[in-house]
Amino acid sequence: MPAELSPSMTKGRTPTVIRVLVLATFVVILNETIMINAIPRLMSDLHVTDVAAQWVSTAFMLTMAAIIPTTGWFLQRVTTRQAYAVAMGVFIAGTVLSALAPTFAVLLIGRIIQAGGTAVMMPLLMTTLMTVVAEQDRGRVMGNVTLAISVAPAMGPVISGLILQISVPALDSWRLLFVVMLPIAGVVTWLGLRQLENVGEPQPGVLDIPSVFLAAIGFGGLVFGLSKFHSGSYTVPSLIVAGGVALIAAFALRQVQLQRNGTPLLDLRVLLSGTYAKALVLMAIAFLAMMGSMILLPLYLQNLRHLSPLETGLLVMPGGLAMGLLGPTVGRLFDKFGGRALVIPGSIGIAVSLAGFTQISLTMPYWQLLGLHILLMVSLAGAFTPVFTLGLGALPMHLYSHGSSMLGTLQQVAAAFGTALVVTVMSARSTSLVADGIDQTTATLDGMRLAFLVSAGLALIVIAMAILLPNRSDNPHGAHAPEQSDEPESPELVKS
Repeated sequence: MPAELSPSMTKGRTPTVIRVLVLATFVVILNETIMINAIPRLMSDLHVTDVAAQWVSTAFMLTMAAIIPTTGWFLQRVTTRQAYAVAMGVFIAGTVLSALAPTFAVLLIGRIIQAGGTAVMMPLLMTTLMTVVAEQDRGRVMGNVTLAISVAPAMGPVISGLILQISVPALDSWRLLFVVMLPIAGVVTWLGLRQLENVGEPQPGVLDIPSVFLAAIGFGGLVFGLSKFHSGSYTVPSLIVAGGVALIAAFALRQVQLQRNGTPLLDLRVLLSGTYAKALVLMAIAFLAMMGSMILLPLYLQNLRHLSPLETGLLVMPGGLAMGLLGPTVGRLFDKFGGRALVIPGSIGIAVSLAGFTQISLTMPYWQLLGLHILLMVSLAGAFTPVFTLGLGALPMHLYSHGSSMLGTLQQVAAAFGTALVVTVMSARSTSLVADGIDQTTATLDGMRLAFLVSAGLALIVIAMAILLPNRSDNPHGAHAPEQSDEPESPELVKS
């Protein structure tokens, strides 16, 4: 992305480029969770096991983890319109292939292609926002971004549940999930290509193939290993995770070397900013806690309270909607009062809500579950918008794309780690209790309580990071920082 400020920077209103990118991001992120309710239909129509069917979601997540680390380099090499066209074109191609898939293998390839387009959209949106929006308006605009990235995953299972109720002759119901998405994605792409303007000029640079390999295999392997912990065997997943961590370490060493005498795929100098590093830790742990609750609640509601997938989606939908709809308000409050007034109460709310979930029972009123979930989502809204804005705002402009890429990568890793953590804790606890003679239902419920307790304990780290964050960005004029991207140190980044 650009090394100097774009003439399209605006004050007091949301630029058209951001509106278009938010809409497109909403559409592509919706697909990350839209297949959750379709698993039983896939098993029946395509004759696959439940483990195999789960890959329509796992493969999406793995692809995101593998590709996002490369987007920092990619976004600096192409124009805004080119990046948008590639992202939406790849997404639409994957959607068409998925809709027409004659076999499960072809469907899986389509989902991987879909994820490839999705992986570019989020860093593109964040990088463009930080470039074209004036510093004093970033909170408000980032709030609109929060609406897209939080409401979309929450709406995915609900929308898919409704679509799967539709019966169309000679068409498998799960294919409708892609058929309905195609015209929407097509219209969004057309509008974007009509209205988008390029932000800045592409920069020359050589793609380092070893870095691409290490990032794809390392981050993809890490997420894959974490996703396998639910199988009950820990030896093989642990070895895969260890291998992924080793490759990521090699990737990091390679980037440090390229920062001195080449073009890094992911510039690790973003971590020299104290504010960005703290925001990264806070975001990762908060996202981990959120994903843990997103896994545990459906298991509790469907397996123990015997609600249908659609009923479960409707119960958790208000929390996701509240989180998204509050985003713009949280952004305006951030612009007016700074980050600490939002992040500290938000982090406390996260811990309190997760602690409340440790009291779940087979008779807990649904209104209490709804209230706890809404508190969790509202608290996350209070934390995420300021954290994103503070963290990226602490970087100079030439590192925005790399900062966005690292945030997106860590989100995928945190999602996988959060899922693995809560499922492992729950399974280990319930298995131990069953061995002691406790009935399966009681053992599973106790395992879920312990998993929520672990998540609540991690939320205490979120509170600590919130207290350490500054009220405003430590580099408010970072957008004007010189590009010296090939030097080992940057004064704007050393300051913390």
